[in-house]
Amino acid sequence: MRGMTSNFDPDKKIDWSVIRQMGPYLFEYRYRVFLALLCLVGAKVASVTMPFILKNVVDDLDAQLDANSLALVSVPIALLIAYGFVRFANVVLGQIRDTLFGRVTEHAMRRVGLRVFKHLHSLDLAFHLNRRTGGLSRDIERGTSGISFLMRFLVFNIVPTFLELIFVMGILWIEYRVEYALIVLFSVIAYVWFSKVTTDWRTQFIREANDADNVSNTRAIDSLINFETVKYFTNEQYESELYDKNLEYWEQARRKNRLTLFLLNAGQMLIVSISMTLMLLLAAYDVSNGVMTIGDFVLVNAFMMQIFVPLNFLGFVYREIKASMANIEKMFDLLKIKSQVPESSDASVLKVDHGDIEFNGVCFSYDERQIIKNLNFAVRAGEKVAIVGSSGAGKSTVAKLLFRFYDIDEGSIRIDGQDIQTVTHHSLRSSIGVVPQDCVLFNTSLLENVRYGRPDASEQEVSEALRLAHLDSFISQLPNGLDTEVGERGLKLSGGEKQRVAIARTILKQPKILLFDEATSSLDSHSEKAVLEAIEAVSKGKTSLMIAHRLSTIVNADRILVLEEGEVREQGSHAELLALGGLYSRLWAVQQHEETE
Repeated sequence: MRGMTSNFDPDKKIDWSVIRQMGPYLFEYRYRVFLALLCLVGAKVASVTMPFILKNVVDDLDAQLDANSLALVSVPIALLIAYGFVRFANVVLGQIRDTLFGRVTEHAMRRVGLRVFKHLHSLDLAFHLNRRTGGLSRDIERGTSGISFLMRFLVFNIVPTFLELIFVMGILWIEYRVEYALIVLFSVIAYVWFSKVTTDWRTQFIREANDADNVSNTRAIDSLINFETVKYFTNEQYESELYDKNLEYWEQARRKNRLTLFLLNAGQMLIVSISMTLMLLLAAYDVSNGVMTIGDFVLVNAFMMQIFVPLNFLGFVYREIKASMANIEKMFDLLKIKSQVPESSDASVLKVDHGDIEFNGVCFSYDERQIIKNLNFAVRAGEKVAIVGSSGAGKSTVAKLLFRFYDIDEGSIRIDGQDIQTVTHHSLRSSIGVVPQDCVLFNTSLLENVRYGRPDASEQEVSEALRLAHLDSFISQLPNGLDTEVGERGLKLSGGEKQRVAIARTILKQPKILLFDEATSSLDSHSEKAVLEAIEAVSKGKTSLMIAHRLSTIVNADRILVLEEGEVREQGSHAELLALGGLYSRLWAVQQHEETE
């Protein structure tokens, strides 16, 4: 069923090495982190001090009552003020700590998110053809959110909690009996062990819920993006049923997640209740035997409350950290994907002085199917060469190989004598202007879409590009002019208007080489004429390669290459190829007959 595929592996272990990968982002603000850690220690010292002040307050009041039960008891003002000050210091130091570390967390989220985004754009065309955009966006979103949770709670909740546990156990051991420290130690060990084992078991359900969320989100986005196709075939109900099946998968995964969470919480509360009861029974026994004072009993109770409140929270934090780790792991897995069209570490910058193009013995296969076979041709500087042929002949593949969306199996492709596999992707692609068959626009204004060819272009350069692309008269008729929103994928514009926007973009880019990949194949005669005029104006004096299906659009080309099964079978001018009476002549006759009918 479409949209129901899954790469979920419940047996896969969490990759804890992602914590190590977060190190560089932390150390960029090492001084801020150090100050935050000082506030952390200060807050915990204040937290441990509060029960001692409370003990002294209770013992002082108890002593006064024993001395004279009828006398007015004086309140230990100094101790109460000290208690209030220490509690205030504990809260303020915690807030300062969170404020200092907030900058570190936000910067790390920004840096990692940008790194993943840039990496995805560096991957080859094959990856983007196979990706699921909805699931990919969710992976990035959950991964960056997971970084925030992991860095904030791991450093400032788990570490402080265990630091406080060490302080408390040391105090109970030294000041009272070893049994108190042992109860705390064994209860913490039992709590952490149970939380870890149960949460590790639950991780598979967290992964399953995330995977189900990805599948349903991908299904929804895929359906909404292709809403025209849905309406053409009146398949709204079919799409709803598919989406509901995916939501059912998500609902079942969430149900398992919720039931296992109940089991985890119940077990944790049982351990906490037993530990608290044992500690208070022991303290009550010591008070009744005169070994401890009432203040000591209050101190022990306060310590237990201070320990188990964050320890109970620790269970939640550990669960969420495990979930966050699963999300971060999936996002970092994106960074492990290698491009199938790698750029050499010593790649040079392509220098285009003339714009000569050479294909020498080029062979290329895709999915074990050979598409290009021993392809040889050259385009000289300023020459306009067209490539034609029947569907599947390899015309558009030539364009993709020139742009180096794929690497060839054999041979070489050279521009001004430089092998494109030895130059940087940026310098290669910035030297070639492309007008594709399907120009997809961004959901923003006409001006921003045109300016995408060169974002720093001046208003005068934009106006000239619009004039050359024959867009100026169309824009003058729009109520909002260049500020008109084009809609998602440019759906508010016609095919011809979108193609002229693509031409205007290419003009702004100012490339030395122009590539037209069936730029008029889906246009009506009127739009085609306007676009061809724009192409003619743009390509003057530039090396042009035109991939064409309609032969009538390339009759004025300097030379025409006829491809069949990935090989050049014929080449020459339009008149020469017609006189030859071969493959081109037959294609021309078929198209002329279709147009006549």
